[in-house]
Amino acid sequence: MKAAHLLAPLLMGICAFSVKAEIIQTASPDGRNVIGFTHSADSNGISVSRNGKTVFTPSPFGLMISTDVPFGPKIGPEGHKVTQVTTTEGVDAFQLPVGKTTSVRAPYRETVITLQKDDALIPTLQLVLRAYDDGVALRYVIPSNSGPKDLKLQKELTSFRFAADFDCWGLNQGRFENSFEGEHDPFKASDLRAFHLYQSPVVCKTGEGDTTFALAESNVRNYPGAYYAGREDGGLGLEVILTPRKDNSTGARFNTITAKIDASQGFATPWRVVMIGDSAGKLIENNLITALAEPQAFQDTSWIKPGLVAWDWWNGSQVDIPNPGMNTDTYKAFADFAADMGLDYIMLDEGWSIGSTVEANTKADITKPKPEVDLTEIIRYAADKGVRVWVWVQWEQLNNQMDEALAAYEKWGIAGIKVDFMNRNDQDMVDYYHRLLSTAAKHRIMVNLHGAYPPNGLLRTYPNYVTQEGVLGAENNKWSNRITAQHNVRLAFTRGLLGPSDYTPGGFRHATPEDFPQKMQFFNPYVMTTRGHALALYVIYDSPLQMVSDSPPTYKKADGTWEDGVDFLQAVPATWDETRFISGDIDDYVTIARRKGDTWYVGAITNDKGRNITLPLSFLKGKHAAKVWADGDTISTLKTSERKVNSSDRISLTLAPNGGGVIVLKPAP
Repeated sequence: MKAAHLLAPLLMGICAFSVKAEIIQTASPDGRNVIGFTHSADSNGISVSRNGKTVFTPSPFGLMISTDVPFGPKIGPEGHKVTQVTTTEGVDAFQLPVGKTTSVRAPYRETVITLQKDDALIPTLQLVLRAYDDGVALRYVIPSNSGPKDLKLQKELTSFRFAADFDCWGLNQGRFENSFEGEHDPFKASDLRAFHLYQSPVVCKTGEGDTTFALAESNVRNYPGAYYAGREDGGLGLEVILTPRKDNSTGARFNTITAKIDASQGFATPWRVVMIGDSAGKLIENNLITALAEPQAFQDTSWIKPGLVAWDWWNGSQVDIPNPGMNTDTYKAFADFAADMGLDYIMLDEGWSIGSTVEANTKADITKPKPEVDLTEIIRYAADKGVRVWVWVQWEQLNNQMDEALAAYEKWGIAGIKVDFMNRNDQDMVDYYHRLLSTAAKHRIMVNLHGAYPPNGLLRTYPNYVTQEGVLGAENNKWSNRITAQHNVRLAFTRGLLGPSDYTPGGFRHATPEDFPQKMQFFNPYVMTTRGHALALYVIYDSPLQMVSDSPPTYKKADGTWEDGVDFLQAVPATWDETRFISGDIDDYVTIARRKGDTWYVGAITNDKGRNITLPLSFLKGKHAAKVWADGDTISTLKTSERKVNSSDRISLTLAPNGGGVIVLKPAP
């Protein structure tokens, strides 16, 4: 019987080392974060500390390679020996065309540990450790000519053994096939179980001051996406769980295949990322996910235009015309509304093309609009008003016609596509994302991914990937009461850490949580938050394609003037030059400031508790004119005020329960 090969130095290197523990450590440039590799006869693994305090005790790592054996023997003392240790310094420095910042500069120290075993299936394995000022990361590298062409990966053994019973937040999916949406609930580390499947990120407070970390991944290619489960041995911490391939039958009942790899040309796994900050809010500024991603895949990004978009599906195409619905007149009316409000785009959601369904449909043709939708005329009409068009497609239907459809869309003048219902992050789906985004870029098509796994740095590699779902957003107001103010606050500290969120804000029909169940409706739905909260979401959530989700008539009063707060929506950008966390905490409230050019936009939202907050303006340079939109006397009204301020001033905001507010700060003459 052949044993499964286990590339785990912690288990395989015992005889190669002396009883005395040896520790190889890599410290961040500021010296605060340290990632270490410990090896001895009785203690082996990866550890992490911050400010001299242990975050992870020595934790198992490695890869398990399938050899078609149900249960191989325990791996014995034979193992890879450390043959070389190399430490270097570097800087990840680059520009981002869209996102929460335009400039990333992330200095780091990197240690590459080479492990050798000449008669192993993988004779050479490199463990790569990086330490940044705002986190650490690790990955495995198989050098060229050090592995077979048809390597089958069963599992990854990376784990994180917690130093204490941390307070954590996360989304436990419980199954591999899902829409990656849900609540990021609090839990104690001691509540974790081996059958859990937490998606990225898992956020935990260490108890050392306000120090907080988030577990995530970056640079995933030719590999499955990861989840996190409790430790098999019941101890405190998490283990990485890879999504199985759908075709994982190998003839061995217990040998699930997660990845098929050509290791003969060299291979690198994704980065396992630990974002670390002095508080949960500082993680909002963190750029490690993009810093560790593959560099930009193409150079010309002049055609990538962030903006706000009028969206039909949430409100049910409720425009003020006869017979609204999936037809030409409706989308001309949406184009009129977008032009009137100063929006950049309109979106045609599900149902515009022949055979359009949410399921795979081999008879669908996404290059042919339905007879009642004159798409050429809609595009022309909108373009005359300075508005461009996005269209929805189901992912399998797009997969069947990808080259043909994207070429057609480019010819028609389509700005972007919303691709939906992938609902999985196995190796094949990861490869689909790369193929889709690279092919769309060739045709100058922007992409919005729905039913999408958590962001892992693709926005750096493919700037035409401007936003994605994978978030329990406002669409759920149509049929549930899950979108609470508390949920919205937690999203900023959890899902929002990873990348853009197509949360679909803009709901201008407001109800209290007590009244909401009686007002819940599928078309023209209500939200359980205030008008101030609705405006603030455009700052709190990063999305270079930001929806204006309610029906066009909702944004105007009976006398034809704009509703309270529309003037803010007409001014707020969809992409940013700089992002700063101001104040708040994961279960209470959050305030974020984002800069575009020389103007700052501040958004604040609270949970179900009203509060008074005072915002320091130390990030300003020189005098500014401040305009404030704060919660009004009712949940649907606002109070506005204006004043001159400078960096030594503070602005107070009174947030109603489930409320929020926004501030625009422009340089004053």
